[in-house]
Amino acid sequence: MTSRAKKPPASLHRLRIIGGRWRSRTFSFPVVDGLRPTGDRIRETLFNWLAPILPGARCLDLFAGSGILGLEALSRGASHCTLVELHPAAAKQLRQNAQLLGANNAQVLQTSALAFLDQQPEPVDVVFLDPPFSGDFWQPVMNKLNEGWLRDGAMIYVESPRDAALIAPANWLLHREKLAGQVCYRLYRYETNVSGRV
Repeated sequence: MTSRAKKPPASLHRLRIIGGRWRSRTFSFPVVDGLRPTGDRIRETLFNWLAPILPGARCLDLFAGSGILGLEALSRGASHCTLVELHPAAAKQLRQNAQLLGANNAQVLQTSALAFLDQQPEPVDVVFLDPPFSGDFWQPVMNKLNEGWLRDGAMIYVESPRDAALIAPANWLLHREKLAGQVCYRLYRYETNVSGRV
């Protein structure tokens, strides 16, 4: 009788951090409708873009899901990350994963992104905005972020379907943009004063 290798529970999937102090560390995340972690290749490109400003940055991971973007940012030198996730199972697993990594500078909040953004703003340096593609969250969240949540020069990562028609606020300057299959991912730079620009 041959033994079979144990498979992870069907209710959990695995992800790997690809850079920084936790490089190659893996963790689990629950199978939840709409939860679609950013793939390794897109993540590698994104964090190459962010490399100059990430060390010491304060980050905000809205619609955190698996938490891979926020945890990757902490692995690569961000000083703090708030991870906002509405789904109870995903938020619970996020807390466990942060504890597993010893990420004392990760704050996990179980609430909706819009409810979180309705509170008194605490400006950040980097925002990750990668909501479920089945919803229509981009525009209201982008508008809310512009109400005091962004430090001058902050970077905002937005992942969406390639055919999504997004209208960024006027003071979000498109820094980078790429396509990967049916996904469009962009990095914007926030500037408090864009007068005089053509």
